[in-house]
Amino acid sequence: MHQWKEVTLDEIADLTVGFVGKTATHYVGEGIRFLRSMNVEPFRINYNDPKFIDQEFHNKIKKSELNSGDVVIVRTGKPGACSVIPQKLGKWNCADLVVVKPNHECVNSTYLAAFINLAYGVINAHLVGAVQQHFNVGVAKKLKIKLPPMDLQNKIGYFIDNINDRIELNEKINKNLLEQVLTLYRNKFVDTANNERAICRADEYFDISIGKTPPRKEPQWFSTNPQDVTWVSISDMGTCGLYISSSSEQLTKQAVERHNVKVVPDNTVLLSFKLTVGRIAITNGEMTTNEAIAHFKTDKKEINEYLYCYLKCFNYQTMGSTSSIATAVNSKIIKGMPFVVPTNDELEEFHGFAAPMFAKIKANQIETDNLTALRDTLLPKLMSGELDVSDIDI
Repeated sequence: MHQWKEVTLDEIADLTVGFVGKTATHYVGEGIRFLRSMNVEPFRINYNDPKFIDQEFHNKIKKSELNSGDVVIVRTGKPGACSVIPQKLGKWNCADLVVVKPNHECVNSTYLAAFINLAYGVINAHLVGAVQQHFNVGVAKKLKIKLPPMDLQNKIGYFIDNINDRIELNEKINKNLLEQVLTLYRNKFVDTANNERAICRADEYFDISIGKTPPRKEPQWFSTNPQDVTWVSISDMGTCGLYISSSSEQLTKQAVERHNVKVVPDNTVLLSFKLTVGRIAITNGEMTTNEAIAHFKTDKKEINEYLYCYLKCFNYQTMGSTSSIATAVNSKIIKGMPFVVPTNDELEEFHGFAAPMFAKIKANQIETDNLTALRDTLLPKLMSGELDVSDIDI
């Protein structure tokens, strides 16, 4: 049996905190990458909505500079989400993150990040702040970490990195495939006119329904059991990719029946239209949504790739008369939005190109879901010593 020991985080790493204060005035078009809480997810850095700062501001906040192999932990929003800074080009800095600089002679960064991600319960027990909860840096220093010998840490780290690399590769492939489809769409339907295309109201072509939320004061309708009914929120649509198959919160079957929540068929295009307008996804399986999401149902499934691209490229600023489009759009406006109908020849050609791309994206997403489930199932056993990493074949 390998010899494990328990240490506090500050015994194996130096800790500091990213810049705390107003940052918007310091953003520049390009320069030094500046990570925020929204960019850090369990096991990965999210590069959406990137921000940059100039060298002068970076020099002022040098203590929060990030180096490859550092571990960053979210303090606010989703406290405890943790990732390793990858091998990178150029300098990085950050705001409002706990920055952990491990002693690489005694701890593997990937192992450490995995342990912290598994320690959500510990972290959530030490939140401070009443309105917006923060993860206290002082508490972070005293987090108890279980360490096996370095050779075993490295093997576990390799296992995690191997899975995460495959997930990242799938995401890069999917991003490239979707961009190819969107590029063809823009070339054929945005940049090229065709007088034979018809224009109608969206609800004249599609059966458009809206989701629903049961009364929040009656908690018996809600669940966190994945075996219950998938209930998609705008937040879920922000992280799901092209296809959506799961949700962070579920409804009971009784809630769906009692409150007449619309069940969305498999392979239906979804559109968010409240607060965050214009998130699009396609259902992978039957599910439900909240009232901020519209469902574009049709028996003509060969239109789906075109519809997805149409909604993705649509200018939602044209749909409201107020300065805030987030509050101007409602279900009536969504149902009445213009829909440009391609000719049969155009649709057949576009579907022939896009459908195999969408199928490949779907297959990659399913593989990613399976890899994520494998990692998250095996990690607790690996990091408790219950399972030997040598016994795993992926």
